[in-house]
Amino acid sequence: MAESETEVILMDSASTPTPCLEFISHIRHQYPKVPILMIGSEADDQAFIKAVRAGIRGYLLRDASASNVISAIRAMARGEAICPPEFCLALFKAVAQGTGFTPSLRRPNLRLTRRQHELVPMIAQGLTNKEIANHLNLSEQTVKNHIHRMFRILGVNDRLEVTEIALSHSQEFTN
Repeated sequence: MAESETEVILMDSASTPTPCLEFISHIRHQYPKVPILMIGSEADDQAFIKAVRAGIRGYLLRDASASNVISAIRAMARGEAICPPEFCLALFKAVAQGTGFTPSLRRPNLRLTRRQHELVPMIAQGLTNKEIANHLNLSEQTVKNHIHRMFRILGVNDRLEVTEIALSHSQEFTN
């Protein structure tokens, strides 16, 4: 995909939100100027906020009409953001709380190893396990093991949550 030719990326969240959010982060890293419009499968505030934090700039529910999708694509190409009215309150709460509106996020124990601290910025960049392994001259399985242990230590389920915690505790990850 050539960024200069692409005005808007249209995505369907499908039924696998975690890989989808990781893909969004990857797309944002590769094409930071191209807005992403996601078609979401359900009216879930937390899923919407996570998608926004991952980098989408537009969100429509699956039951949106074809004309609504076309209007949203055109609006985003003009630089606008798109959000269904039922998600506006969640967006305002997320901004007001300054924490991303993740009430289920547990207070993490940030006792990570030196290697796990090294992995955090690479995870935040959206690198795959294979890319991280190549960068650090490790096997892909070793990287998987480190990331799995990191998930357990931080009490998270996916890479996006690792990135969120890293951002909220940035001093601990830069030392």
